[in-house]
Amino acid sequence: MSDKKAPLFNQKDLFAYFVVAGLGACVQLLAGGLIKDWFRVSYEDSILPAYFIALVVGFFLTKLFAFNARQSQQTRREMFKYVLVASFSGIITWLFSTIPYEFIHSHHPDLFFAIPYSVKKLNITQIATTLHGMGYSFVSNYILHKTFTFKSSGFYDRFKDLIK
Repeated sequence: MSDKKAPLFNQKDLFAYFVVAGLGACVQLLAGGLIKDWFRVSYEDSILPAYFIALVVGFFLTKLFAFNARQSQQTRREMFKYVLVASFSGIITWLFSTIPYEFIHSHHPDLFFAIPYSVKKLNITQIATTLHGMGYSFVSNYILHKTFTFKSSGFYDRFKDLIK
């Protein structure tokens, strides 16, 4: 980050991160639906693989557009820290998606929307609970990426020294 005294929630970074996260959310929702359909896995089992597909897209978009880190010359270090943060946030996404889904699903049948002129039906309940989990993940990702991933903290160097 070029301005080390920038506030945590400045409008420019927050807006850019929201756009990038929105693209990542679209990738995650699409990947989750395809994984569920193609590999015949449960909703719960499709969340993390879809999240990690979106993670790859998200890293490069976040580095380039969200936190003004495109010229940091520390891509490997940022990628390592990004994966740590994103893994933590992946667990948050999974928990805040599956727990509400199981609760809703146990009390009410899933809501579906049939896509016009298609045989595909969208499970609105699963989409809503996934978006719920993504919301919590968005907050944790933003704060941790802004304060840890794209900021020199010395963590990466200490970790590298530890594993040598």
